Amino acid sequence: MYSIDLSGKKAMVFGVANERSIAWAICRILGEAGAKLAVAYQNERLKSRAERLTQDMDNVLLLQCDVSSDSQVEEAFRKTAEEFGSLDYLVHSIAFAQREDLGGDFSEVGREGFRVALEISAYSLIPLVRHASALMTGGGSVITMTFQASERVFPGYNIMGTAKAALENEVRQLAAEYGGRNIRVNAISAGPLETLAARGIHGFPDMVKIHAQRAPMGRNITHREVAGAALYLCSDLSSGVTGAVIPVDAGYHVMAV
Repeated sequence: MYSIDLSGKKAMVFGVANERSIAWAICRILGEAGAKLAVAYQNERLKSRAERLTQDMDNVLLLQCDVSSDSQVEEAFRKTAEEFGSLDYLVHSIAFAQREDLGGDFSEVGREGFRVALEISAYSLIPLVRHASALMTGGGSVITMTFQASERVFPGYNIMGTAKAALENEVRQLAAEYGGRNIRVNAISAGPLETLAARGIHGFPDMVKIHAQRAPMGRNITHREVAGAALYLCSDLSSGVTGAVIPVDAGYHVMAV
């Protein structure tokens, strides 16, 4: 357990799907640090998982929210405002692309596949920040999750690389917009982790193997290490950090090959 005290702080986390979700790892570490949590899951199918994961945690607000629905987003923040009154942290750990667009030739991505991937994986950050900022009356911290495919080609990642590039640009734009209100916006660029979303990436096992071989630390990362970076970004230790993309990848990003 990291010795950062977030007692009295309130966090809203989007993207919990199961126990392997990065969002869930972040929930756990924020909860351990004393933060009160609002946990958003996508749909009724995932409700029982969210309930099971949080059953041993105190005072967790569970919210169903499909970020492709403006009305559901508004309702989730209405309930959070009613329950919490204010908000300190927002975690956006959401990504989705149609399976057929995660493999094959990038030039074969259709208009609808492009729209879906960009809307869910990138655009969704914008309304979440807009609503969250209204509750961050004393400032706050926003964290989203990206991947190095925003800058380099990872076979099989395809349209998600484009979505992550858009997401990182949003981080910079939102950081500039909200900095005067002491709301910081940053991204964590995590190395490959076994998650529900990762299962849909063609060649993912090879990606994991290559990262471990080429990373300076000679290994892959853990969910807990990504969550630790999120804890840092929520804490006052990162009070001067905004608009940044922080790599948590055992150093893989520094290697030329």
